Amino acid sequence: MTKQSSPAERVAEIQRALKEAGLDGWLFYDFRKSDPLAYRILLLDRDSFASRRWAYYIPAEGEPVKIVHRIEQEKLDALPGRRLVYQRWQQLHAHLREAMGVSKEGNGKGNSGGLRVAMQYSPNNNIPYVSRVDAGTVELVRSFGAEPVTSADLVQIFEAVWTPEQKETHDRAADNIHRIILEAFAEIGRRIRADEPTTEYDIQQFIMRRFEEEDMTSDEDPPIVAVNANSAMPHYIPSPAQHSPIGRGDFVLLDVWAKMKSPGAVYADQTWTGFVGEEVPEEHARIFEIVSRARDSAVEFLREQISAGNYVRGAQVDDVSRGVIESAGYGQCFTTRTGHSIGEEVHGNGANIDNMETPDERRIIPRTCFSIEPGIYQESLFGVRSEIDVYVGDGVVEVTGQPIQREVVAILRENA
Repeated sequence: MTKQSSPAERVAEIQRALKEAGLDGWLFYDFRKSDPLAYRILLLDRDSFASRRWAYYIPAEGEPVKIVHRIEQEKLDALPGRRLVYQRWQQLHAHLREAMGVSKEGNGKGNSGGLRVAMQYSPNNNIPYVSRVDAGTVELVRSFGAEPVTSADLVQIFEAVWTPEQKETHDRAADNIHRIILEAFAEIGRRIRADEPTTEYDIQQFIMRRFEEEDMTSDEDPPIVAVNANSAMPHYIPSPAQHSPIGRGDFVLLDVWAKMKSPGAVYADQTWTGFVGEEVPEEHARIFEIVSRARDSAVEFLREQISAGNYVRGAQVDDVSRGVIESAGYGQCFTTRTGHSIGEEVHGNGANIDNMETPDERRIIPRTCFSIEPGIYQESLFGVRSEIDVYVGDGVVEVTGQPIQREVVAILRENA
């Protein structure tokens, strides 16, 4: 990995981002680890003890201010800036005013309408990943005459943008996952031909062993192996106590996510489907064709818009993908968003491809990655999902982990 920024370098990066966004400052606030984003973005020790409220204000220009409680004065020592110590709540309020340069009359310096201050806040809770500040703190800042503005797009810059080295870890993980998925289908086929009893859990554990052999991790969350009606439950995961057998004539969904075991590595996440037979039934093939068309339409829309230099928002991409499935008459069976941000966590903090669960109006920015995974889930029958990862570079759109699945795998077909 490239050398990580120092706290002083990170503050300078934040100040540049604030100027570009036309904001007056960014107020970080935490109480007992209520804002994990603050710890990551400010490069603080996530495991350090914190029992009292602290705040850190970074102005677009000038010296940052750290506000800490008297019994935890050292809490923000790693960060640059002057320190203000409080004991009583009245002092905390006064220090917040002072840090932001707001007078008791509530007039902030900056824009004529008062300070525009970024906070981990999302209007109407549209982006729950970013909604880390409680409503009372937002009310308090507003009472000072400052206007809290969502930090959602700023968070993306520091949470979702990949380094070239991270992209390399993703590509390695994506290639490994593709190979492991095909090996899992082959293992199912081997066991069926040998009349060896097998279950969803057996194949899940086969995949987990392959992760270890490739020096990969899924952070203890095992992959999804789901047959028949289980595949219609998007987040079904087999366990030692709950799993189904796999036999001839079964439809199988494999959803596999993992990353390399190296510092800063990022995830890859893919879903393929197969049928335990020599020929795939027409109904399975028909549903897969609709889902894959929804997947490919989203990618084509992205490529057209990005190559034209247009801003693209996550909700727009969801609309395109969802529109294909709705037009085919299966809108009620598409019960999830189209995709999620991918980073050091499999569900990252960048723009999601979503206008169903949340209206994600965040712009898709360069050097970020997300999944495209439309699905049709028919309860009590089967569910089809086709998941790929899409990396947006500087003016280009790349589908990683090639090749893309083009048809349901006939697991018992020769050379499948």
